[in-house]
Amino acid sequence: ELNVEGKEYRFEISGEAVDEGYLTIDEKSGDVYVNKRIDRDQLQVPFFHVVFDVYDTETAQKIDKELAFNVVIKDINDNPPKFTKIPEAVTVDENQEEGGFNISVIAQHPPEPKIQTKWMDERIVHLNFTGCFNYEKENKYTVTLQAKDHGNPPLSSTAVIKLNIVDRNTNMPVFKEREYQTKASEMETYDDLLRLAVEDKDTPNTDGWRAKYFFISGNEEDVFKLETDPVTNEGILSIIKVTPFNYEKNSLVNLQIGVENIVPFSKCEKGKLIKQGSKLCPLDSVSFKVLMIDYNDPPEFQKTKVDLFEKEESEPGKVLFTPEVHDPDSTSFRFALVEDPANWVSVDEKTGEIRATKKMDRESPFVDADNVYKVVIGAIDDGDPPASSTCTISIHLRDTNDHKPQLVNNSLIMCGNENNKVMLSVDADPYNGPFHFSLDNDEDTKQWKLDPAYGQQGGLLRMTMLPYGKYLVPLVIEDQQNKIGRETVEVVVCDCEEKNTSGRQALAAL
Repeated sequence: ELNVEGKEYRFEISGEAVDEGYLTIDEKSGDVYVNKRIDRDQLQVPFFHVVFDVYDTETAQKIDKELAFNVVIKDINDNPPKFTKIPEAVTVDENQEEGGFNISVIAQHPPEPKIQTKWMDERIVHLNFTGCFNYEKENKYTVTLQAKDHGNPPLSSTAVIKLNIVDRNTNMPVFKEREYQTKASEMETYDDLLRLAVEDKDTPNTDGWRAKYFFISGNEEDVFKLETDPVTNEGILSIIKVTPFNYEKNSLVNLQIGVENIVPFSKCEKGKLIKQGSKLCPLDSVSFKVLMIDYNDPPEFQKTKVDLFEKEESEPGKVLFTPEVHDPDSTSFRFALVEDPANWVSVDEKTGEIRATKKMDRESPFVDADNVYKVVIGAIDDGDPPASSTCTISIHLRDTNDHKPQLVNNSLIMCGNENNKVMLSVDADPYNGPFHFSLDNDEDTKQWKLDPAYGQQGGLLRMTMLPYGKYLVPLVIEDQQNKIGRETVEVVVCDCEEKNTSGRQALAAL
């Protein structure tokens, strides 16, 4: 306020509030007016800064002193509190433990379990609940949220959120049968021996419904395997390896099988959620009995192939062979002829003794090109069904042996400058070797050795350096029928090169 007598002044203000039309001044009186409503929240400033100037109307000169002042904008309660980041719907696990989600709440439907609010800071509240959700009873909740300020009068706003409850494992799987039984052979495997079914009230095709089967006892040798059929939720029992048991009689295997779900089981007791553990009922189990049927092992011949040597035209009645047989499952078995095309033999049903009943002829069409007649016998046990095995007897027929083995050539040349051995070939037709060769004179062992001494041919080996000349070596040759032939082999030791006169003379002498 200016009090200078006889003077007139003009008042003026400037600043953002003047530019935007919020404030004006009466040029003569200096009164400041508010021209329109000020929204502090919209301006987002707490005050207006105003510059005040005074001018002399006669001289139009600005008075030296300048005044500036702030117009404080006082906030009034003209905005209710509003919710932010509110989702339309929230999914909640059925077995969610008591606790909170980052939303504020005041009302709900259905009313249980009770949901409350808990302030975390000035702007955020958590939703807490007490009790348990029950998917089978209620799986959708509508929650009304309200925010209210402390103004006078107070202002408020509301929001609605939906809770979708997700089904979890709150129902244990239960076997539909209390006992299962089947049978299997001890020596076989089975991909799908038997199926076990369970009932589960949780939502199908969820991990709280899918069954997981396991052995409690009886499968210590890992003979059996359990799998779950992903479509039917059944348990599949299989035998994956030949059982290690050697049952002498049919035996019963007792299996104890349990079942659970992929996700752990939980339960609401007295308004409190309890996870799978000692406080819950034990998992369901079932007894499974498998009758393991003894596999009837056949009798075992000590030898399944036997070679016999017999003279043709021998008188009948001779015992040719008696087999040795062992049966791991039974001590009672019998013998039978399986093949005897010429009807030349008989077999004792109890002992298996094979006896010639007729003279055997090498010219028979049932004798092969190697002069062998084959007989097959079988051993049959008293199992149900009976098991059997066979033995093949090859009877080698020989002519009457009046032909002693003798050398094909009893005059041989040993090239002393090239080798120290000559081979001995035997003529024993119609018989074959192998033959036994030996020296008939002990004195000859100083100069000669037989290598090989057994076989289709023999080898006469010079032990020391011998002067060129002719040597007589007596031999003994024995065939498979114990016929002995004595031969003297003449060995000429010489230099085999043509330029050597003594060698040519030695060859000429032979």
